[in-house]
Order: sequence, then structure tokens, then C-alpha cells
Amino acid sequence: MQSIGRVDSEGTGRDGLPVPFDRNKIFPYAFRHSYAQRHADANIPIDVLKELMDHKSADTPGRYYKVSLRRKQEAVKTMRLHVVDRHGNPAPMASNKAYEMRSVAVPFGGCVEPSNVKAGGQACPIRFQCAGCGFYRPDPSYLAAIEDQIRDLKTDKETALAMGTAEYVVRNLQDQIDSFKKVSANMHEQIAELPEAERQELMESVKVLRKSRAALGRILPLTVIKHGESSA
Repeated sequence: MQSIGRVDSEGTGRDGLPVPFDRNKIFPYAFRHSYAQRHADANIPIDVLKELMDHKSADTPGRYYKVSLRRKQEAVKTMRLHVVDRHGNPAPMASNKAYEMRSVAVPFGGCVEPSNVKAGGQACPIRFQCAGCGFYRPDPSYLAAIEDQIRDLKTDKETALAMGTAEYVVRNLQDQIDSFKKVSANMHEQIAELPEAERQELMESVKVLRKSRAALGRILPLTVIKHGESSA
């Protein structure tokens, strides 16, 4: 590809001039990634991109592009309005900064407990018993994880019963199942009540945030806030 003339990248150097793109990174297969990235940046729905790229699964196109900072910011802007508490009642975050900076990663939602936030999600005072915690803040982007947790808890309960475990252990598992099921049901109901356009926007934000978390190998922060900003 050295026969290709100078190609400027989107970035600029210290002198303010465009930085040349590394031509060694230009090869035929790379254009497939560029094609996917351009469409993703243009907010083309993943199911449409799947058809355009002739993929069988909607998960496959996601391997061909990265979620841009702008798309993450837009997704957070939408999602923060659909945060709920541990009962599934609306508990929207006041701003994008609040969504990121006042919540930390737990396996199936956000947490706003001060000491856990300060520790980056590594110091839950009650050992991640989120279903019974008043600081638990899930949103629709965690629905799949919540429903996985419900299935896991049901399996744990059946195992506990088979082992003849003490009644309080089984009861605790059932209480967690009931709590997570209530959160899940309430969120599904709230999503179903949204106008079609808002529902589609929300579900697209779900995909963006889930992809961002998967790429980072963690839940939050998503790095959608510029350094130097403080939470509102």
C-alpha cells in the first residue's frame, strides 16, 4: 500500500496540522472494519448493519467497530433517565456526570453507596447483596445481566434444596429471586409504555452501553466525561 499517496488522519499534531495516516494499516480487509465503523458512527441500527454486511448474527457486526465517545455520551444521556431503584421504581440520574461518577460497577446494575463508589466498586458493605440494597441503581442496559442472575439464583436454590440446606439460606435465595424479578418486570413494563421512537432510541443505547462495557471488561466508568469536570 506504499504506492498510495499521503492520507491524513482525523487527528492533528501539535502544530495544528493533520497527522498522516499510517499506510501500513491500509489493507483490503480493513475496509470492512471502516465500513462498519462509518455506519455505526452514523447510528445505523445493528440489525440493519447485520444485513448490510451479510452476517447471520446481530452480534457479529459489533466486532468490526468501536463505540465512539460521542455515541457513549448520547447513550448515557438516554439511559440515565431510565435508572430505577431496587424496587424497579424510577430513580433517574440528574446528569450524565452523575450516571458515571456517582455509580460504580456491580454485576447487574449501578451502586451509589458512597464508600463503594470511592473504592471503585470494590468495597460493598454488604457483599454485593444488591437485591436488598437501597443504593442499588439498575437500568435497562443491565436487564440481560439481571435475568441471568435470576436464572443463576434459581439454580442455586434448587441445589440448596437438594443439599438439605438450612431454611434461611433457601429463603434468602428466594427473596433475591423475587426482588430481581420485580425489578425486571417493572423495567419491561416501563419500556413497553414508551412511544415507539423513544423505545427504539433506548434499546439502541442499551446496545451501545453493553458493547462499551464488554470492550472494557468492566461496567463503569465508561469514560464519557472529560477530565476536570466534577459531578453535579
